[in-house]
Amino acid sequence: MSSPQVLISGAGPTGLVLALYLAKQGIRIRVIDKAKEAGTTSRAVVVHARTLEFYQQLGMADEILKRGLKSESFNLWVEGKQVASIPVTDMGTGLSPFPYVLIFPQDEHEKLLIDLLEKNGITVERETELTEFTEKQNVISAKVKTADGKEEIIRTEYLAGCDGAHSKVRDIIHTGFPGGTYDHIFYVADVIANGPAVNGGVNVALDDSDFLGIFPMKNEGHARLIGTVIPSAAGSKKELSWDDVKQVAINRLKIKVEEINWFSTYKVHHRVTEHFQQGRAFVLGDAAHIHSPVGGQGMNTGIGDAVNLAWKLAAVLKKQAPSSLLASYEIERMEFAKQLVRTTDRMFKLVTSTADFASFARTKITPMIIPLLFGRAATQKWIFKRLSQIGIAYRNSPVSEGKAGLSAGERLPWVKVSDKSFNFKYLTSLNWQIHVYGKVRPEIAKLCEKLKIKLHVFPWQSAMGKVGLVEHAVYLIRPDGHIAFADKKPSSLQIERYLADRGFDFRPVNSQKTQTNHSHKSSGSSTPVFPISARPHR
Repeated sequence: MSSPQVLISGAGPTGLVLALYLAKQGIRIRVIDKAKEAGTTSRAVVVHARTLEFYQQLGMADEILKRGLKSESFNLWVEGKQVASIPVTDMGTGLSPFPYVLIFPQDEHEKLLIDLLEKNGITVERETELTEFTEKQNVISAKVKTADGKEEIIRTEYLAGCDGAHSKVRDIIHTGFPGGTYDHIFYVADVIANGPAVNGGVNVALDDSDFLGIFPMKNEGHARLIGTVIPSAAGSKKELSWDDVKQVAINRLKIKVEEINWFSTYKVHHRVTEHFQQGRAFVLGDAAHIHSPVGGQGMNTGIGDAVNLAWKLAAVLKKQAPSSLLASYEIERMEFAKQLVRTTDRMFKLVTSTADFASFARTKITPMIIPLLFGRAATQKWIFKRLSQIGIAYRNSPVSEGKAGLSAGERLPWVKVSDKSFNFKYLTSLNWQIHVYGKVRPEIAKLCEKLKIKLHVFPWQSAMGKVGLVEHAVYLIRPDGHIAFADKKPSSLQIERYLADRGFDFRPVNSQKTQTNHSHKSSGSSTPVFPISARPHR
């Protein structure tokens, strides 16, 4: 097998999405996983809007929508009484082509990703475990062991550790994994059940001594339950079962469980690794950060890591950018991971703490506040932006510069550009592009032709201003749909200076000129201005 440009260790959703994005951009990859087969249980079930937008770029969103289930509502129960029911099928209308929460079990999710990867001629190499690796002279030599005990040395330019919370890649690069573990033991169960809370929506039951989350599944009567285990059972050494589950909330909600298809228990952790990169090795997904299941953010965050790193690796490997660009992966994703852990930690403690004040807040204050908050359209949209991850922005990234209504680093807003078309249609190329909403100056058009950057010009409509766009401004869009450069007074010199300062060049390699040949004014430096270099491998 030819040497890959990127070796991916771990074939969960994070590793598979990284592989798909790289494959679509013509990068040679290999994907290994020590497991004998793909997951057969539905661990994560929530797919948020931002993930679906990434999948739309890959041409697979429609298939997932066909197989998944749109959650109809969010329902809050307190001590057995329903205190709020908020329709969520169109909660994010006008913000995303996917204005809802989609339920799609992880086992089915992984199977679809694997099938798409195989259509691209790439097969996950099962029962193949990374045991060690070294980096020397810009090459990683990774030793892997197969099920029959044979060893192979795989030489690759970059290594991506998508190998979960017990990541071998993270251990080898010694980045640490600080954080903590919550006291409670939780269970997750896929069941066939009936009752008022098995209703096609997401249901959360709060109690003075119990917590229960109920997620709908596609088949009638099927649901995913997440809750707490009886403290006395949690302290025993026996293997826990359904008999050890706290039944307070289940009984109060009059849920009758007829069949248990799958049951597992787990401890919840909150950790973020100290570094996402060392030399030519990276960690993504659960290998980089783990947190409580509040909001269904875990898998979606890992997929966001994969997309962020994929376009940067592709740009470097295709000689469109210097290797220092890769340092921006850690800058951008670590900031979000730390913020997410802080937020989910606070929420998790509120819904699970046994302290008197927390119990009072759950059962007395929350029932009054939630209906008021969710009853307002503006609040619903605010919540949707954060829950769906469309609000993630990289304003402090070295890749981001400028402002034109919207700041560089923000996600390009989704907006209608003609009777039957939206601007996201043009993001499927996974290439850099310039958007102008209004009229484009001739010098900008000439520059795009010269630099081989696709230019999209859309007639101005009032709806564009409502989402923050500025008429006639220039927006340079990254392959992941975030704004890299924005200028409300477009200048070809400014665009060229931005690209030269960062070492970006999208022309074919044989026609690229050296940076010193640019005629415009630049920062005066012969090296890109990305401020942080990759940490050398030890």
